[in-house]
Amino acid sequence: MSLRTPLSNAKGLGSAKEGAHHWWAQRLTSIALVPLTILLALCIASFENYSYESVVTWIQSPWVAVGLSLLVVTMFYHVQLGIQVIIEDYVGGWLKVASLIALNFACIALVFIGLFSIIKVSL
Repeated sequence: MSLRTPLSNAKGLGSAKEGAHHWWAQRLTSIALVPLTILLALCIASFENYSYESVVTWIQSPWVAVGLSLLVVTMFYHVQLGIQVIIEDYVGGWLKVASLIALNFACIALVFIGLFSIIKVSL
């Protein structure tokens, strides 16, 4: 005995089998963001002066540049996952599709801007 209605069988509606991956990705990015954010806060708090030259010198360290790059990529992927869930739950119709496309383009653009900025300062 099936609990699905004949209409849902005809339309092929049901689980898309994507929820678990999305859920795990969001949890893993949040776990990764915790140490990255704490390290960033500790490094910034340890500055003796917040002059432009000291910050540029700090970013020019290869380990710092890699850490900041990981933070930018992980943060915007986490943001994209979270806002995607909100859009899927509360927006409908053509606006849902347009919002998801705009979200993806915005997050990709912000990742590239962040990485470009880190590379430009570190070189």
